[in-house]
Amino acid sequence: MSDLHLVEVVGVRVEMPSNQPIVLLKEVDGIRYLPIWVGATEATAIAFAQQGLTPPRPLTHDLMKNIIGDLGSNVESVQVTHLSDGVFYSKIMLEKGVEVSARPSDAIALALRTGALIYATEDLFQAAGIEIPDQADDQVEAFREFLDQINPEDFLG
Repeated sequence: MSDLHLVEVVGVRVEMPSNQPIVLLKEVDGIRYLPIWVGATEATAIAFAQQGLTPPRPLTHDLMKNIIGDLGSNVESVQVTHLSDGVFYSKIMLEKGVEVSARPSDAIALALRTGALIYATEDLFQAAGIEIPDQADDQVEAFREFLDQINPEDFLG
């Protein structure tokens, strides 16, 4: 597997005109971004976690966090690993070398809830990354420019 790059979640936005939610990851020590189209439920779960909102009852990702913790384990990291036929893949890295395959949206939502680091592979950046030079660290403007350049069909096999 290729080298891993630490990424951060820039945010979740809705791509127009398709109305499709996107989670945007940014390489921490670089200018590359990684757009991942996600479902509306997962987009909401990621946005809730980013905003620090706690629902009155555990949502699915809160439940996953609770189960992992109650079983005496922790999420060490999340790795977004590759793209195949337009589908992104990832894995959740638990203590003791346990790896769980997951959709990136679920893995990211869980990582945000547990404080786990998120990584993406160099292969994935090569396949789907987009370079957007930082402009005075204005990520919102960079995200808008990014959305003007792409559409979901760009990543289909």
